[in-house]
Amino acid sequence: MYQSGKVRELKFLRMTLKERKGRAKSMPRVGEERIERAIDVIKDLASLKEEGIPARLLEKAQGIAIFPGVVKAAWGIGGQYGRGIVLVRRDDGSWSNPLFIQLIGGSIGWQIGMQKADLVLVFKNRRGVENLASNKITLGADMSVSAGPVGRSAEASTDIEMEAEIYSYSKSKGLFAGISLKGGTLRVDREANAAFYGKDLTASAILYDKLPVSEVVKKLHATLNELSQGQKN
Repeated sequence: MYQSGKVRELKFLRMTLKERKGRAKSMPRVGEERIERAIDVIKDLASLKEEGIPARLLEKAQGIAIFPGVVKAAWGIGGQYGRGIVLVRRDDGSWSNPLFIQLIGGSIGWQIGMQKADLVLVFKNRRGVENLASNKITLGADMSVSAGPVGRSAEASTDIEMEAEIYSYSKSKGLFAGISLKGGTLRVDREANAAFYGKDLTASAILYDKLPVSEVVKKLHATLNELSQGQKN
């Protein structure tokens, strides 16, 4: 009786451990949801025919930051907060791993009635992303930022030249929206990076080292490549 009881107990423990392993595999990795939402945002903003991000601009971009749901500060005048990701284009033309970042503060510039908006920043060169990786950057001070060219007229241009160092695009409640970002600070979200990559990596290591690439990151890379080539469904 004693032995059969032990056997049942061992079987129960094995089943419990198996169930826990199964649940662990099915649970989303920390940070995956933010990347999935970023994929939806860039698809939406690139698909707006009249006011979307031109494929030619994405093709030339050396960095891209995506913030799903930047929130207008609840207190008084101006300011915003958002959590997103940034990628840099490497020397071989491929996109880097996503670096998790935050957008904090900024000047007045929300349209009336707006409380939340999706935001995309397109970088002219890698310097801005690399400066962000080493510390932080303040938009409008460390780097110039302006509303980006949109729609068919920009897409028809044979050579889009980026005059500002960063072009911004935003959308609220399904409509193209304007947000002033001057004074907003971009900084590395160290806790989110450590949670997603499983260890405390430097921002430069995330952007430039060869790290294991998860399925959701592969999906993000494929989306950016498709949109920069101007493929339409």
